Amino acid sequence: MSVFTKRLKEARNKIGLSQKQLGIEAGLDPSVASPRMNQYEKGTHLPDGNTAKKICDALGVPVAFLYCEDDDLARVVESFHNLSDEQRKRILTVVDL
Repeated sequence: MSVFTKRLKEARNKIGLSQKQLGIEAGLDPSVASPRMNQYEKGTHLPDGNTAKKICDALGVPVAFLYCEDDDLARVVESFHNLSDEQRKRILTVVDL
C-alpha cells in the first residue's frame, strides 16, 4: 500500500465518509464517484493534482498530508493546517530557531 492510499483512506475514515460521498464532495460525477475513489484508495490510479486538491479540500487536510511518509510528520502537517494564523506564527517562531 502506498503512502498516498494509506493517508487517503485514513483521512476519509476519520471523518466518516463513504468513498462515494467523498467523491461527490470532491466534485466527481455521482455515477463514477465510488469506483474512482476505490481506485485511488487501492492505488490502481492516482488523481491528478487538481483532483487531489479537491479531495483534500473535502477531507479538510492539506495535499502534503497525503504524501507524508512519516506518521508523526503527517500528524504535524494536518495539525498545522488546522491552526489559526496566530497559532501558526507562534509555531514558526519556534521552528525558525
